[in-house]
Parts: sequence; C-alpha cells; structure tokens
Amino acid sequence: MGADAMMKAIAVEGGRGGPEALVLVETARPEPGPGQILIRVRVAGVNRPDILQRMGLYPPPPGAPETLGLEVAGEVAGLGEGAPRWKVGDCVTALLGGGGYAEWAVVDARHALPIPEGLSFEAAAGLPETVFTVFANVFERGGLKAGETLMLHGATSGIGVTAIQMAKAAGARVIATSRGTAKAEQARGLGADISLDSTAGDWVEAVKAAGGADVILDMVGGDFTAKNLECLKLDGRLVLIAFQAGSMANVDLRRIQTQRLTVTGSTLRNRPADEKARLAAAVEQTVWPWLAAGKLKTVIDHTFPLARAADAHRRLEDGAHFGKIILLT
Repeated sequence: MGADAMMKAIAVEGGRGGPEALVLVETARPEPGPGQILIRVRVAGVNRPDILQRMGLYPPPPGAPETLGLEVAGEVAGLGEGAPRWKVGDCVTALLGGGGYAEWAVVDARHALPIPEGLSFEAAAGLPETVFTVFANVFERGGLKAGETLMLHGATSGIGVTAIQMAKAAGARVIATSRGTAKAEQARGLGADISLDSTAGDWVEAVKAAGGADVILDMVGGDFTAKNLECLKLDGRLVLIAFQAGSMANVDLRRIQTQRLTVTGSTLRNRPADEKARLAAAVEQTVWPWLAAGKLKTVIDHTFPLARAADAHRRLEDGAHFGKIILLT
C-alpha cells in the first residue's frame, strides 16, 4: 500500500484503558462508498461518548469505524456514487458514527452540513454532536417552546453551552446549574437567566422559587432524577441523555402521575442513517440560521494536536473545561 493511501489516526492500545491508551498510529485511509463522502479532516471534536468508548463501555454501532471521533470539520476530498449535493473542495462539518480522530474520514453524505460563511474549522467541528443532541432532545423529545423554561445541569460542558444558547435563540427562559461560582458566572454570561451553583445551598428550592421548569435536560442521573422531578411544572418533561452519577434512581412515581410529567431520553449514535439524515435536515433548517444571525457560537475551551489526544481526554475528564475541546489534525 502506497504512502498516499495511509493516514495518521488515534487508536486505543489494548482495546480499552485510560487516556494513556490513546496512541498515534499509521492506518489505511478510508474510501467513500455509495452515498458517502471522504473528508480531509482538519479538526475533530472531543466528546464524553469518546471517553466511554475508550473505556470499552460504548462500542461503535455495526459498520462504524473502531476509531474514536463523532464530529469533524474539513474539506470534501472524494465522492462516492450517489452523493450529489457535494463537490470536492466544499467545506463541511459532519456527524460521524466513529472515525473522526484521523486525518481522513468517510461519512454518509446526508450527515454533513455546509460550514456557514465566516465560521472557522475549529468552530464548525464543535457543532454536530452537541447541536444534534440538543435539538433532538430539548426541542423534539422535550418539546421546548418559546416562553417556556429550560433547566439544565452541567451548564459549562459542551452540551450545556450549546443548550443555553439554543434555548435562548428559540425564545425560552433558562435555569442552569453548575459546580462552583466561576462556572455559574460563565453560564450567566452565555445567557442563562438564572445560574445556580449546585454546590451552594438547595438548588431544588431555588428552582421551585423561580417558578420551576417546563423541560429539564439531565446529564447527571442518579439522585438528581428525583430532584429534577420536583422541579418540573405541571405537564413538565424530563429528558435524560447521560448518567454521570449513575443510571439507577429512586423516584416517587406518584409525582409523575399527579403532575402529568413525561420522562424520556435518547441516544444519538445508534440511530438509523435515515433518521440521522432527517435530523441533519431539521438542524440545518432551524439552527443554521441562528449561527448566521450570531445567536449561537462554539465556545472552545482548548485545542490539542491529534497526537495529544490523551491530554484532550484528561482535560475533558477533569471537568474544569468551559465549552468544547478539539483536536487539530
């Protein structure tokens, strides 16, 4: 195999492990199949599902690359049969099933979106995983509408930063919780109407005193679940997308019944290709105009070269970040 058919990528040495298991390797460059495009990756986003996959807890769906990486930005470098929207040289950002921690990646052409004019590769690469997740869970499953209140935890994470901005762009009120006064101030700077330090005082009573929430986006789970149910208004919706405090919870089901609450959740990576294509089209129609209008921006915490993917994971795991962590290829 010629040198031009190879690329650098990040592999998980031993199949699973800590950040030190992430190593730079030479591997075969992928080729686009029917309906796919080949992207020369310039920037890849780093997300918590990558950490779970590295630990052996979140295997890629059938047919997806074993390599980590769920979102990228770069130029279209090749077209498979049946990918008519794109041409070589187009600048795109894309949602992947895997394979983003590499110099080249293939993706279903329908899961790529044009990079808005004036947006850098770095900013664009931080969009797909968070924007698709927030749109699918807050707006579709949670049904958030203008005038309603969204509450969210982990306000300064990649998801949190995106959710605050998208909710405000849609005309909603936002209550955010985060750990520490500095993070609470950062969330307030992004537009949160009420920003609470979850380590100081009773945040449940504070939320109830503020009128409660119509929709809660929860990435914590565990004992936060019962507390979230207390914070919901009549006909409120709790949307679960991660379980940093554990996936088991002890709740009073009578509250769900008497308050007419909805508890739901979803994952993004294992959705069928057609469903991801539908979601991409909806995001482009609704969210891309917010980008053009300056109502949504990518907040970048730190950039690392691809070879330092282990350091990127350490930064994400220590929880001190504000916004997105990205890799430069």
